[in-house]
Amino acid sequence: MSGRLLGYGHRAPRVVRRRLVAYGILLAISVVLMASSSTSAVMELQGGLAFALSPAQDAVNGIGVQVRSIIGAVAEIDQLRRDNGTLRAENQRLTAENQRLAALGPENEQLSTLLQIRDSFQYATVAARVIGRDVAAVSRVVTIDRGTADGLAIGDVVVGQGGALAGRITQIGAHAARVVLINDPTSTVIGEVVTNRATGEVVGDLGGQLVMNNVDATQRITIGDEVVTAGITLGNGIRSPYPKGLVIGQVIDATRDPNAVVQTAYLEPAIDLDRLEVVLVITDYQGGIPDATDLPTNQVNPDGTLPGSEQPFATPAPTARPTKRPAASSGPSPSP
Repeated sequence: MSGRLLGYGHRAPRVVRRRLVAYGILLAISVVLMASSSTSAVMELQGGLAFALSPAQDAVNGIGVQVRSIIGAVAEIDQLRRDNGTLRAENQRLTAENQRLAALGPENEQLSTLLQIRDSFQYATVAARVIGRDVAAVSRVVTIDRGTADGLAIGDVVVGQGGALAGRITQIGAHAARVVLINDPTSTVIGEVVTNRATGEVVGDLGGQLVMNNVDATQRITIGDEVVTAGITLGNGIRSPYPKGLVIGQVIDATRDPNAVVQTAYLEPAIDLDRLEVVLVITDYQGGIPDATDLPTNQVNPDGTLPGSEQPFATPAPTARPTKRPAASSGPSPSP
């Protein structure tokens, strides 16, 4: 190491001297510049240079401003793109929600109407939704979402808006039931014209209308007449399958053959049966042929009383009791 220092010993003073000379020159220049910066000539030179360079400076500043604007615009565009994606998704959600609400509108309206008449209805009812329709062109059958678990049974009458007759349950399960509508070709309802009490058989038509057959030709049928269920009760406890007074429809046409004893009327159903969404099912009306256990009987208990609340269908006519008559004699009895 001592050899290394000895090797550079003759050069060290020269390097130091150069550095000191450079520092001195720089210091002198700085002092001169500081002293001359306040002179009028230097100030004029500075002003001239600033004036000469101002266009370039303005151009550079403008470029900087444009670059910043472009960067800010790119950032804003990216943010707007994200916002637009969020708004588009929200708009799609709201559109789907509006469509769902629009689809539920008619159903809610029907349900509201049914619930309003339910309180004033004289029968016990269960509300149900239509969950299926037969696609066959020759039938008018719907499926509802209530069944035996809800207290429904085959034969229960189904009504729609305003308490208008819709049909009857023909098949049933625990949680669903099939309803044959009154405009089905297999349906028959005894209808009654409100104005003159004329009755006839209301059957379904393939076109969706109703035909009222076998109306007495002597009765006048007018377009616009309202037809309701007749609710006729026959003998031996047989009641109409439909309660009396349920609205069926309105007369839109009538035909009568002068030589015939009956006439035919055509009805428009009181409700749109092809667009039923909700219905009420009457659960406490007992119509049709009564059960065999409810038929009258002439059987009596061993003690002579009637079984339960049954009534005899016939009372035997009383018969005369036989009396003993004395034997006839032809002469006086012999003396002992």
